[in-house]
Amino acid sequence: MPPSSSTHQQLLAIDETVTLIPGLPNDVASLILSFIPYSHHSRLKPTCKLWYVFFSSKTLVFDRQKFRCHSHLLCIFPQDPSISFPFLFDPAHLAWRPLPPLPCNPSTYSLCNFTSISLGPHIYLLGGSHFDARSFPLDRPLPSGSAFRFNFITYTWERIAPMISPRGSFACAAVQGLNQIIVAGGGSRHSMFAAAGSRISSVERYEVAGNKWVEMDGLPRFRAGCVGFVAEESGEFWVMGGYGGSRIVSGVFPVDEYYRDAVVMELKNNDVDDGGGKWREVGDMWGEGQRARLGKIVVLEDEDRRRPEVFMLDETDILWYDMALNRWQKETTVPRKAPYGKSFGFVVLDGELHVMTLLNGLDLTETRRRQHKKAGTLFIQIYHPKKKTWRSLVTKPPFYQPLDFSTAVMCTIRL
Repeated sequence: MPPSSSTHQQLLAIDETVTLIPGLPNDVASLILSFIPYSHHSRLKPTCKLWYVFFSSKTLVFDRQKFRCHSHLLCIFPQDPSISFPFLFDPAHLAWRPLPPLPCNPSTYSLCNFTSISLGPHIYLLGGSHFDARSFPLDRPLPSGSAFRFNFITYTWERIAPMISPRGSFACAAVQGLNQIIVAGGGSRHSMFAAAGSRISSVERYEVAGNKWVEMDGLPRFRAGCVGFVAEESGEFWVMGGYGGSRIVSGVFPVDEYYRDAVVMELKNNDVDDGGGKWREVGDMWGEGQRARLGKIVVLEDEDRRRPEVFMLDETDILWYDMALNRWQKETTVPRKAPYGKSFGFVVLDGELHVMTLLNGLDLTETRRRQHKKAGTLFIQIYHPKKKTWRSLVTKPPFYQPLDFSTAVMCTIRL
């Protein structure tokens, strides 16, 4: 399979007599090197100038997508990404690679509740809540409308058009077929405040080709802290759970009032120039007393483009959402509970559900405790929904501080 013309021209520009792999034509060598896992590319770039150009070429990323030899990676933002390095994690090879921090704004600080999402070969970082030294009072969290995209070719963050309505703690989903991102709801919620901040109902979509945000029909009511996903076959954008108003307990403490329902927007007949389809409301997904709020949600995409499988982590139980019955059904239970005071992380990678928690060296007796006692150990329990089986793996994370999955932001990407 020959490489694309741009990559071929780059290779010839160096030296026509030099080959990627001695004794092999460049078209064969480039195909072989394309199958090397992405987590190893940074170590192979310094091999020679030719390899540096090849592993830095834009066509390599798209060729890996085309030949389905991509790596499914997890991107973790442990804290404010302008002061703390995000990391890419390859669970298939237990490899970590840092990403550069977000460009710093000297007037704002403590960014949280932002959303990260992948679309094509890019990671997008959208919105969030932060504090602004130019505002008064200083302890009031403000929503952010800023948006960034990470370019894996230049390995830098690029600022893109800001959202029309600043927001944090919002629903977000990528529409792969239209090369768009949809955001809904949110507000100025900050992790330091139990129920402070505003709520909004606005909805907008980002069009990658035009680098612009377009307003869509708003949610039926205010909703923040919600989760969104797209069912592309049916052309539906789902927004689940979240909270609306709040009530005061003992005349002092604000407490969120959580939703038990979902709302759905039809996207299939959506014209680019209009405000989007109409919303329909889905009734309560659980009854009184079953649970207080929606747990952590992940969506397992089906390669056959059928309806996505939606799973929720509710403490130590994993539930599956039955769209026909509008009910959560128990799927399985996590074999090992999280240590006291620590939370689980929940993501989908390569068709499997990954339940992650950070252990210290004394929590994992079968590992080499002296090596892991200081930095901690990331313990990952992996469930295969089709095979109904569990397995686990252990890795040492590179973070300088303990990873808190209750506030860390994560997304997955194929490269």
